[in-house]
Amino acid sequence: MRVYISIDMEGVAGVATLDQVVRGGTGYARAQELMTREANAAIAGAFEGGATSVLINDSHGTMDNLLHDRLDPRARLVFGSPKAQCMAEGLTDDCDVALFVGYHAPAGAPGVLAHTFSAHFGEVRINGARVSEAEVNALYAAALGVPIGLVTGDDVIGAIASEVFAGATVVTVKTAHGFSAADTVAPSVARELVREGAARAVAGAASLRRPVTALPLTLEVDMPSPVAAELGACIPGCSRTADRTITAVLDSAEDVLGLITVLYELAQGSERAKQVLTNRR
Repeated sequence: MRVYISIDMEGVAGVATLDQVVRGGTGYARAQELMTREANAAIAGAFEGGATSVLINDSHGTMDNLLHDRLDPRARLVFGSPKAQCMAEGLTDDCDVALFVGYHAPAGAPGVLAHTFSAHFGEVRINGARVSEAEVNALYAAALGVPIGLVTGDDVIGAIASEVFAGATVVTVKTAHGFSAADTVAPSVARELVREGAARAVAGAASLRRPVTALPLTLEVDMPSPVAAELGACIPGCSRTADRTITAVLDSAEDVLGLITVLYELAQGSERAKQVLTNRR
């Protein structure tokens, strides 16, 4: 039983503020510890549920947040960025189930630290519908025949997961009280919930439905500025369909993740350049 885990930070218990999720923030080191211990809970649960191997992908921000020397040594780790398949890097068709830990609501939704891949993006839509990172990564998993067995995070992403991922175990570790405010269970309680959820998801993986992705997929990304959208339109296959919107019709979920990764870097670069110009004034 090969288990894949993608772990983010915003949906981890005890995390709710920007200074926790941005490297250099006063709360970042504490959030790293919380994220690592929740990762270990998911790994432990996976093995309890029958996993023979676990691969975990550090999927937050710069993607090198987990404290490696404190990570359960039974798991292998993928880390660093950029990665071609971003939050789904390392997921292959020989995995039996994927677990999404520490996930959060999409941009525009009323969840804790809600965004979709980049804080510089507005909404991200597929086939006209707003999507979360979990839904995009699940499309890639579906293309490989891998079901989603577990989603953990706040109540907003939990409600989305309950509706979208049939049969998946959903673990809610906090309730959103605003973009950067939450009512959270104690981290120790959350870790036990995540461990139990991972064990249940892995044990029941064989009964999960393998979804099929209908192609092609129309991806729309609202960029941070007209300039960023102008640059995005230079990417082959992309068009600028509104002042800040880039649209592409893609033939695979792999291409969706790849394009999002490129647009992420472009958006970040354009905003950094704008900040440099602003500081010079």
